[in-house]
Amino acid sequence: MLAPGGEIDQPGPVADFALASLRAWPEFVRELEQESGVVIDYRASGALEVALHDAEAATLDAKAARQADFGIRSETASHSGWYARHYPDDALVDPRHVTAALLTACRRRGVTLHENEPVLDISPLGHSVRTAQGEYEDSGVLIAAGAWSSRLFPGLTRTMPIRGHLISWSLAPGLLTPILRNGHTYLLQRRSGVLIAGVTTENVGFDRALDPAAIETVRSGAVRLLPELGPRPPENRWNGFRPGIEAPGPEIRHIEGTSIWTAFGHYRNGILLAPETATRVAAMLAGTLA
Repeated sequence: MLAPGGEIDQPGPVADFALASLRAWPEFVRELEQESGVVIDYRASGALEVALHDAEAATLDAKAARQADFGIRSETASHSGWYARHYPDDALVDPRHVTAALLTACRRRGVTLHENEPVLDISPLGHSVRTAQGEYEDSGVLIAAGAWSSRLFPGLTRTMPIRGHLISWSLAPGLLTPILRNGHTYLLQRRSGVLIAGVTTENVGFDRALDPAAIETVRSGAVRLLPELGPRPPENRWNGFRPGIEAPGPEIRHIEGTSIWTAFGHYRNGILLAPETATRVAAMLAGTLA
């Protein structure tokens, strides 16, 4: 989801970051598709945030009033007889398409990729990286390793994995146009027809085991929002690690006295913040190296 409406309810640098990045997504997709030839499932779909009872409706309205003060638009709506807020600017994108496009674009520009090589350490000044397969010397290092980032160099703000379970069904395309959400549950549908439901928030370390209880939590929340899912068991179940950080927002900076830069700790909004992160990192590198 590219959904500040569902994620951010207070003004500040993180809100400004998110809104700038949301505005950058259409051009980011256009450029990536042109560079790579990969078609990306990106849509300015909007989102409906549903209230299942009066207390939730009051909470939604209060949040919407706060959001309006710093530029997140919404209006009252309804869904299946429930009260809802419609967020017209929220969008969605398939991150697997984005990754495929980025890999293709990088290769076409002559970037060398060393995949599946765990990083063991980075030299103190950032002039070399040692992996399980060898040592690479370069002019600098950007640490952007998600939840693993703070393990790679001393003194970085601590990062940690926050696991989330998701499930999906293969359905007819066009069943669900906007993102649909209530509390911690959301539903979205890809152009292919794959409908995805999420998500849990679990502080369990780097444990990738599937938890049946967590999967049932997601499934039952999805069925509340879209009752026709009830008779159908999900076809796929998986989890992933959000890159949590002990800070209010991502750590995007240059480590003084070294050739090391950082871009990590985006927590729930790594995909949303990708274009603006790229812009900031490029400007930071250019300014430091100039």
